Amino acid sequence: MPHTSSSGMSQRQVATAFHDLILTFIARPATPYRRSFSSYLVTPTELSEALKKNPPSSISPEPRVIPLCASWFLPNDPNGRKGIDVFRELRIPKARFFDLDAVIDKHSPYPHMLPSSKTFAEAMSNLGIRRDDTVVVYDSKELGIFSAPRVGWTLKVFGHPKVHVLNNFKLWVDQGLPTETGNFFTVECGTYPIPELDEAKVADFEEVREVALDHNKEGSEGVQILDARSNGRWTGKAPEPRPGLSSGHMPGSINIPFDAVLDPETKAFLPAEKLREVFLSKGLDPSRPIISSCGTGVTACVLETALNEAQIGTPETRKVYDGSWTEWAQRVKPSDSLIRAEE
Repeated sequence: MPHTSSSGMSQRQVATAFHDLILTFIARPATPYRRSFSSYLVTPTELSEALKKNPPSSISPEPRVIPLCASWFLPNDPNGRKGIDVFRELRIPKARFFDLDAVIDKHSPYPHMLPSSKTFAEAMSNLGIRRDDTVVVYDSKELGIFSAPRVGWTLKVFGHPKVHVLNNFKLWVDQGLPTETGNFFTVECGTYPIPELDEAKVADFEEVREVALDHNKEGSEGVQILDARSNGRWTGKAPEPRPGLSSGHMPGSINIPFDAVLDPETKAFLPAEKLREVFLSKGLDPSRPIISSCGTGVTACVLETALNEAQIGTPETRKVYDGSWTEWAQRVKPSDSLIRAEE
């Protein structure tokens, strides 16, 4: 008598059923291939293809790709432009807008200081961004690369698992990829978990002051400070965009204006090998720790992104000075001689 299973099926019947199940699984249409982007910087084509496969739908339970506009302009912008205005004028379809002037530490006297973990989580919740979403931050087509790296860095220091920067929206538009205009759609708010800030990626005033005081002293750690402001502001020959703020530089700092790492025509990041040439030509030592600074901590993140792309240093040996020059120029004492200017 043939052996039967507890369901009453013979061994032959069980084997046949299992074989049919395998064939059914093989024949089933494949689900869309979901992969992470190959690098932190994303090309317009890569983002366009990813959005076709993983659109930012509010009803999909699957991880999505979310374009996040981070357009921002200096307070002395000659055309009086605002990030939200250029977002309404032209954007990637279904993009959300990250307000760099709002998601900050509002108790700080300095602009753009990192928000609290709670404030960050509230902002992400209001944007309808989930922790498992892949977020691609981008700038205005006018500036190409400017403030998006700051928002990307902010997401990274608060531990968002998948964040990238588009290189860049100007190329997106030039390549004729889809755009939309007008008031943006209402997103379904969620509950983004309150994260922990990775303090190891952030340099504060006291740390940078110690580095500046130790400059050229025997036995110092040799931390290098990069300054992304224009050469005129760094030398002290040009004024700061914020009234009443002294220009100049920290002792020993290396001036690499942020646009030195961008293509002058496309305003996109230069290729990795060219970025490495820029940094090495300025005397940067890849083996020593690096702190990137600027006016308010925005374009310092352009340099941080370029360093990452050029594979100079590691995430453990690089930091961004959150308060940057705006904090520095207001907090250092004249007796310290920590603001230098060139004649």
